[in-house]
Amino acid sequence: MAQPAGACETKPWRSEAAKPFISVRNIVKQFGDFTAVANVDLDIYKGELFCLLGESGCGKSTLLRMLAGFEHPTSGTITIDGENMARVPPDRRPTNMMFQSYALFPHMSVEKNVAYGLLREGLPRAEAYARAGEMLRMVKLEKLARRKPDQLSGGQRQRVALARALVKKPKLLLLDEPLGALDKKLREETQFELIKIQESLGVTFIVVTHDQDEAMTLATRIGVMKDGVIEQIGEPREIYETPNSRFVADFIGSVNLFEGKIDAAAPDLMRIETQDLGAVLLPPQSGLTLGQPVWGAVRPERFALSRAKPETAPNAWHGVVEEMGYIGHMSHYRIRLANGVLIRASQSNRLRDEDPISWDEKVWISVQPSAFRVLTR
Repeated sequence: MAQPAGACETKPWRSEAAKPFISVRNIVKQFGDFTAVANVDLDIYKGELFCLLGESGCGKSTLLRMLAGFEHPTSGTITIDGENMARVPPDRRPTNMMFQSYALFPHMSVEKNVAYGLLREGLPRAEAYARAGEMLRMVKLEKLARRKPDQLSGGQRQRVALARALVKKPKLLLLDEPLGALDKKLREETQFELIKIQESLGVTFIVVTHDQDEAMTLATRIGVMKDGVIEQIGEPREIYETPNSRFVADFIGSVNLFEGKIDAAAPDLMRIETQDLGAVLLPPQSGLTLGQPVWGAVRPERFALSRAKPETAPNAWHGVVEEMGYIGHMSHYRIRLANGVLIRASQSNRLRDEDPISWDEKVWISVQPSAFRVLTR
């Protein structure tokens, strides 16, 4: 997970006194009768690597383009570094944008691609190429400066586009699905390179992505979007461990959701009655009333599997391993209970097990009350 660079306040969003670098207030964007972005409020702080995460069509790229000035809000305000952007054209904003396609000039060398924007602004040739050289060294492409884009790999082209976007020293870099064209392994390697570059420069990054793993790896904080609205904003651990809705819980990683009603509450434990699991014991949670509809959310890795019935687990069920998948560090299971309910569970393969649980075995599946997250929407 990325950490913002430079300042001693590494998490300014936790401080009420901290001043946001970017403030978005009541932003609405409509295209005819369609509302792409609906009343979004968002604060981003200097040095953050913030990710806007959501499915295609959720409004994240439209919001990014409004920050860049390529789209104008139907209503609302955008302030960057204390300046209202309402009348500021794209080329006058303290921003630069890196597109998913990279948009490199095929007839120019890597060095000329990076220096192009500086030369267009009238910077002396020697200074423009010196700055381009510095940036290519930062992205570890100085030895490929004379090559053309078609002589580079996908990851190398991505770094050229990043160098070109950063060479103009923007205060804010906007990245629209920057790693979308890379294969899985290269994508993972490039994520950490991107974090290192962002930390070394201290530039504020806003990354748009639909890839949950990518957002969890890169971000200081994540804004999860759905239908033009930001459902939840938080640090990666917060988004994963304490989602505020079924949508966020289901969108980030894998989750088991069980619908039920509050059946009893006590100072130390609360009980919900579910159709799938029967009575489930959970930690107490304020603001809930008897009979209220709720959903219990639990991540697959929080379940424990055993051949013998657990003696101390308050929540335990018997079932059969219907499916399993071994992926090296983890094994994923689908357990079919006697009533037909399917539960997803995962176990770490940290230790070599000579007799691991496998297909068609009868097993007990259990979970501690603290593993559940109670959701009301």
